[in-house]
Amino acid sequence: MRPLTLTRLLVRCGILALILFAVVVVAMKLGAVQVSLYGLGKDLISVLLGRTSALSSDYGMIVLGIRLPRILLAIFVGASLSVAGVSFQALLRNPLADPYVLGVSSGAALGAIVALIIEGHLNLSPEMAGLITPVGAFVGAAITIAAVYLLGRRDGQIDSTTLLLGGIITASFLSAVIMFLMTTLSGNNLRGSAFWFMGDLSTPQPRSLQYFLSFGFIVAAGAIYTTASDLNLLLAGEKEAMHLGVDVPRVRIVVYIAASILTGLAVSVSGTIGYVGLLVPHVMRLIFGSDHRMLIPASALGGAIALVIADTLARTVTSPTDLPVGAMTAAAGAPLFIYLLRRRLS
Repeated sequence: MRPLTLTRLLVRCGILALILFAVVVVAMKLGAVQVSLYGLGKDLISVLLGRTSALSSDYGMIVLGIRLPRILLAIFVGASLSVAGVSFQALLRNPLADPYVLGVSSGAALGAIVALIIEGHLNLSPEMAGLITPVGAFVGAAITIAAVYLLGRRDGQIDSTTLLLGGIITASFLSAVIMFLMTTLSGNNLRGSAFWFMGDLSTPQPRSLQYFLSFGFIVAAGAIYTTASDLNLLLAGEKEAMHLGVDVPRVRIVVYIAASILTGLAVSVSGTIGYVGLLVPHVMRLIFGSDHRMLIPASALGGAIALVIADTLARTVTSPTDLPVGAMTAAAGAPLFIYLLRRRLS
């Protein structure tokens, strides 16, 4: 294979970014109400040129007020889950490693349901009520991350097999607790928690939370990318990587914590959306190879593209009724996973 250069990296990422832009444009157009992007573009140009002080049609409310925030949330969640997935797969040297296999999603879901129960007993302002679910989900994810990390330690080091088994057991236990707690909810909270549990991007997020999510993604993804060369060496084995000068314990801690933070942030605002962190890295690996200097940004862009497409289908297939976006990723992800598995075995 030809060596990866900065030019090749930028060109490939640029192509993926153009694909993402095209997908976003189509997603803004499609929905229960068909929107003329030409008309919206004219209105936006008029505002930018100072000819009018506001958009002169309903396009602004539909596209900029409803669809664009949902699309941006899908980009953030898809990129976060994909980067976390490729990181866990490299760290554990296991192609089946996934943010949800490690129990992080179950912990976030439990935290969200506990937050809904607490919210029902408190008299909160609308702004605080909108924040309590994502905050509870992130706290639940953080506690689960710490618990699984402690379960996965053996003789002061992380054991990959023990970590995966600990995540699976923790996820199973938390799922049972979630089912029990959901019986205590009623009315809108029960329906909302069930819909959120299957993946939901329809809830608008406060501006302050959007800034926090963006900052968290940049810091966590940046920390993972600084270990890209070390992850390449880890693919050959931990002993070989240590002989080549890789500080394996440091890389493990940095990647595990940063990938878990990305998963916790994503799940806290979207619910449980499966297969994105598992399949997108595999697809990007087939296209671009196993060099994590390319694979990490490619997975981020690929995950954003995949989830925007999935959410657009969730909004339009049964329009005007929305489907859970997690149902769309599962419906498309399961056959694709079977194909990749058969291709790997053949």
